[in-house]
Amino acid sequence: MMSDITEVVEDYLRPYLPEPFVLHAIEWEKFGGDMVLRILVDRLGGITIDETGELSELISPLLDRLSPDPFPKEGYLLEVASPGAERPLKKPEHFKEAIGEFVFVKLYQKLDGIKEFSGDAVDFDGHVLTLDVLDKTRHKTVVIPFELISKAQTMVKF
Repeated sequence: MMSDITEVVEDYLRPYLPEPFVLHAIEWEKFGGDMVLRILVDRLGGITIDETGELSELISPLLDRLSPDPFPKEGYLLEVASPGAERPLKKPEHFKEAIGEFVFVKLYQKLDGIKEFSGDAVDFDGHVLTLDVLDKTRHKTVVIPFELISKAQTMVKF
């Protein structure tokens, strides 16, 4: 049901989002006792808090008109936000945009005995993510099939 809601909302909202804004991702998750619909929006140069507020005022009534209503009867909280510096990577285009950035990747199953990797994204061909990972003091190339990735995000490197 989670992916159904996110896909329905994304398909519905995409044509209504004014330029220069880009729909980065839709998240549907439990937060405390509430369900939260998080709509991550960005634009070249970043998005301001005022812009997320304006977009929230645009998006909220649009979601009220969505038919059939995909949301549970209990309702949900709407959050319109920037994907931030540590933004989630969910779609192939997100991984392509993250080339050259430091990323964290968690896998569904271990790859060479390891389930989590952090490193610089070197390449993504649509099927395989290539990372440059620092293993103690040596750089190592790790090749990860896209279908093994359960969670990924950019990370701020210190």
